[in-house]
Amino acid sequence: MNFVFISPAFPKNYYNFCDRLKKNGVTVLGVGDTPYNELDSRVKNALTEYYKVCNLENYDEVYKAVAFFAFKYGKIDMLESNNEYWLRQDAKLRTDFNIKGDKLSDVEHYTSKSKMKEFYIKAGVPVARYAFCKSIEEDLKFIDMVGYPVVVKPDVGVGAAATYKIESKEDLERFYAQGFHVPYIMEEFITGDITSFDGVCDSNSNVVFCDNEIFPPSIMDIVNQNLECTYYVNKEVPEDIKEVGQKVLKAFNIKSRYFHLEFFRLRCDKHGLGKAGDIVALEVNMRPPGGFTPDIINFGQSLDTYQIWADIICYDEIRNVNMDYPKYYCVFYGRRDRFEYKYSYEDIKKEYPFIQMHGRMDEALASDMGNEFFIARFEFLEDLNKFKDMVSKKKGE
Repeated sequence: MNFVFISPAFPKNYYNFCDRLKKNGVTVLGVGDTPYNELDSRVKNALTEYYKVCNLENYDEVYKAVAFFAFKYGKIDMLESNNEYWLRQDAKLRTDFNIKGDKLSDVEHYTSKSKMKEFYIKAGVPVARYAFCKSIEEDLKFIDMVGYPVVVKPDVGVGAAATYKIESKEDLERFYAQGFHVPYIMEEFITGDITSFDGVCDSNSNVVFCDNEIFPPSIMDIVNQNLECTYYVNKEVPEDIKEVGQKVLKAFNIKSRYFHLEFFRLRCDKHGLGKAGDIVALEVNMRPPGGFTPDIINFGQSLDTYQIWADIICYDEIRNVNMDYPKYYCVFYGRRDRFEYKYSYEDIKKEYPFIQMHGRMDEALASDMGNEFFIARFEFLEDLNKFKDMVSKKKGE
């Protein structure tokens, strides 16, 4: 198999996808904009060959790289970045080179926030009402129907970037005054906790591995207010999340992909959507969850999801991963440089010597996930919360 992997050096942990493919005997061909001599040795070792472009945003350059690999190695069997930012470019390359996998028409269904709602509805999952932002007057009619607050977001965008809560007519006027150059949608505000259904599915959209994450704060507020970021991987996947998630994957006809599906669990009854505790659709992301989350899942579930993904790509079944290991709660905590913390990493390490990972977050991910991160796992949720209390403690508190 000839597999082209786009941007194998970023995020930093994504070399693992290439490494597992190569261990399965795949010819792994990397395309990126990092100079070869600046690549981490682990990235170099995970690739059969690397093609450096000046700018990954330049489609013609990336096209030439794939064409070179096709000329040298023969037909390209698969192409992927596993990165939301490149999903549409990946699909265009697959379309132009007739490579197996989602084409442009498929990707539009799950990269457009308005179009993805149709498939949630097809799967029987309630969705927030929405309208395209056209004018203040039209938006106010929508707000009269659903009430304040509302959320405005790019119809096609990555994460919570350029997403805002509108709580008054003045907020709406400020939003229009700052201007926007891409289509925006406005949604009714949902009061609920964000929860996810993550995993890998096979070529028939069947889930072969899954997990569940709990996100107490709003990612939108984290980005816009520069707040600390924390979330954790659950020990087990709630049955209602598992059932709804499988239906969504079937509705989208997702094949052989790592997925990250986001839902609200309602905190209170919401007319037209459900009662407290019910599941409401948020967004689908047909790629791995962001940052170091694949590693957090690995620590929590005691397995290797990079290898699971590679096995599905190569064999359409899990062959090289033992799935019968103990499970834990695994937490991520992202500190902000703007705060002064009471306890240093060394202090925390003395109390919790089993911290799995600690370091600085890449600048490109820091707005979402914080500047300094900690990852630790626990058998009991109570101990996880004590760890969070220590990590988050500020000087003077």
